[in-house]
Amino acid sequence: MSSKDVKPKQRLGQAGEGKSRKFIIGVLVALIGGGASYAAYRYTGKTTVEVPVARVRKGEFVISVKTRGEVRSVNSVLISAPQVPEQKIVTLAESGKPVKKGDVIVEFDAASQEQYYLDRSTNVRTVDSEIVQLMASHRMVNEMDGMNLMTSEYNVQRTELEASKAEVVSEIEGAKNRIDVGISKGELSQVNTTIGSHKVGQGADLERLGQKKDKTLRDLDRAKGYLSKMVIRAPIDGIVNILPNFRASGSFGSTPPPFREGDRAWTGAAIAEIPDLDHMRIELKLDEVDRGKLKLGQKVRIRVDALPEKEFTAELDWISPIAAITWRGMGLTEKTFPARATLSSVDPRMRPGMSGSAEIIIESQPNVLLIPARSSFAHNGKPAVYVQRGSNFTIRPIEVGRRNDTDIVVVGGLAEGEQVTLESPAEALKRAKKL
Repeated sequence: MSSKDVKPKQRLGQAGEGKSRKFIIGVLVALIGGGASYAAYRYTGKTTVEVPVARVRKGEFVISVKTRGEVRSVNSVLISAPQVPEQKIVTLAESGKPVKKGDVIVEFDAASQEQYYLDRSTNVRTVDSEIVQLMASHRMVNEMDGMNLMTSEYNVQRTELEASKAEVVSEIEGAKNRIDVGISKGELSQVNTTIGSHKVGQGADLERLGQKKDKTLRDLDRAKGYLSKMVIRAPIDGIVNILPNFRASGSFGSTPPPFREGDRAWTGAAIAEIPDLDHMRIELKLDEVDRGKLKLGQKVRIRVDALPEKEFTAELDWISPIAAITWRGMGLTEKTFPARATLSSVDPRMRPGMSGSAEIIIESQPNVLLIPARSSFAHNGKPAVYVQRGSNFTIRPIEVGRRNDTDIVVVGGLAEGEQVTLESPAEALKRAKKL
């Protein structure tokens, strides 16, 4: 029931015992902004009470779920910490500051990454030097192997020549020459085997150094990548919103402070966002008892605390199927179902992070007679109201329809504009006599 429907209290009086005369005093008091009036009602005695009244009105009857939420952008561009070790923030844009595409949002300390890049560059040069030295050593070994091969081949040819003289030398000398031929051929075979093993070893050495160089080049490229990520620029025009640093120390139960210069970020940490201010939604937390009453597509009425004069409409477009548990400390937990509703229109003054109230409409009946729920009383087992007639109140049975926490739909027994009490006049009188 809105405040404009509550009328000033009805004064109720009573004359003392033994007095038989009756009188009615009507007093009309003009109030600023309304046409409500005070009336006097006499019983017997001098006790005077005030009975609050309300006007029967036509309006919209609503059954709804009310909750609180926070405004968020639908299409925010998130600025996250890159995959870089030892990220220390040295420059950070001011929260709420308008930025243009290409402006610096976050800059990290590049000293350690520059040293890392220099170390990787040195490793690449070192591996190149090792490859040059290895290839020079291989050339020396190859030359030595070539010399040994040539000597062995010469020895084979020489011994074969000596052996060919067997016809003109003694049998013993010929046998000796044939043995020398076998020895020379064996030495040649050994030289060839040694040369083959040297080639295999050289190939393995080159492959090992090649893999080492590939690794150092990859490390160098990674170092270059780290350096290129030390500065994060705005990808679009907008307004910067610095996000909370959940790893920052603070007092127990307090909200984490936002990131600031000097903080150390971790890979993937959400540092800032640039929200799309043309498309907003409100993020809600639903009580467990209300979850079963709601479904997607229901209308939501929203009032933002910072813009109390304006009501926004939205549509419930997501409800989490799983409850979220929030730890409150001292072993206490709170179970809620996250949900969100997208606003059909926004205000230029609206910003992400603003708090607001949301009313999710479950059922709505337009243009029906309404009375406050407090105005209905049981009389002979049926609903009734006390209707003001001048300075008197008469009880009248009514027919009612649906009801919510504040209002009741009247389908018969009352007319628009009549005034009904918000409590029983008799009960008000009893309470006043006890004072």
